[in-house]
Amino acid sequence: MAVKVYKPTSPGRRGMTSPTFDEITKSKPERRLTIPKRMTGGRDHQGTVSVRHRGGGHKRHLRLVDFKRDKLDIPARVAAIEYDPNRSARLALLNYADGEKRYIVAPLELKVGDTVVASKKEADIRAGNALAIANIPVGTLIHNIEIQPGKGGQIARSAGMAAQLLGKEGDYAQVRLPSGEVRLIRQACMATIGVVGNLDHSNIKLGKAGRKRHLGVRPTVRGTAMSPRDHPHGGGEGRQPVGKPGPRSPWGKPTRGYKTRRNKKSDQFIVKPRGKR
Repeated sequence: MAVKVYKPTSPGRRGMTSPTFDEITKSKPERRLTIPKRMTGGRDHQGTVSVRHRGGGHKRHLRLVDFKRDKLDIPARVAAIEYDPNRSARLALLNYADGEKRYIVAPLELKVGDTVVASKKEADIRAGNALAIANIPVGTLIHNIEIQPGKGGQIARSAGMAAQLLGKEGDYAQVRLPSGEVRLIRQACMATIGVVGNLDHSNIKLGKAGRKRHLGVRPTVRGTAMSPRDHPHGGGEGRQPVGKPGPRSPWGKPTRGYKTRRNKKSDQFIVKPRGKR
């Protein structure tokens, strides 16, 4: 994938970049693998805004992506590489030998015409193939990693992401996640070989507010620009500091760097937390 840079013909164009979509080979999705996506506008079932700064945006259809890779030992040919508006990665449309079609997250080196397979026994260590972690060599880059066997991949699914298999011992394997965290994962879990494609996604600059609105993101107002009744950071004549020991949310809760992780059950599987050298 390459990045297209625009000429500064207007303030919105200055600094704007967009993907070239060179790798896309099909413009419309497979109809049987899509379902309508209902926009909520950030509101819950009572109509109250539960998530701020959401609303509008272009209409979308959800692609039914196969994160489980449970169609075992049946080869599939890559029919197309498609754009998905719901994620940063691209999708690969697979045509299986028995006639079924499925979407998977497209790895970096996967091209139209390639053959991929998912197996819990033996398979080539090649981008797009899915295997049990027990059958993947140490040092391999992997993505779409399961946390629980049979649940489907949950780790390293966005553009440019990959984890590395560091070692195996007993029923568990040590995997270094994109965040730097080293975690124990069962060797019976499935993972896909390779790095997720669309590496330049992080280099895209929207350039203007209108492109953000197309994504369904509404404007955000700084807390320091509000009044004291609307935000803990508000008030004062001219610009003022936060005035508290740390930044707060509009409801007075600590935010911006405040640790919110509450899942203590998985602490036993974390060998090295993220951010620790």
